[in-house]
Amino acid sequence: MRPSDEVELEEPPAFNIGDKVRLRKVIKNDGTFPGQEIGVILATKGDTGYVASIGTYLQRSYIYAVHFLDKGFVIGCLKKELELVEKGQEMTE
Repeated sequence: MRPSDEVELEEPPAFNIGDKVRLRKVIKNDGTFPGQEIGVILATKGDTGYVASIGTYLQRSYIYAVHFLDKGFVIGCLKKELELVEKGQEMTE
């Protein structure tokens, strides 16, 4: 099976809400980010942010909404575009 054929949703998400993550590549607007022109660089390789929410993409992959505090943007990223910097703190009551 090719990596592009992998159904990631059969496993738990690679990252959790609150995890600090780093971009592994430049992220450009593919037309899904409102208020910015298509092709504009939204975040660059090495930028860090925090997973704010987790959704799904094309019923195959997780999409991680990552809040890049320095940019002020929340950008949807795939697992292959991110690497873990540190685990988020567990919520305690």
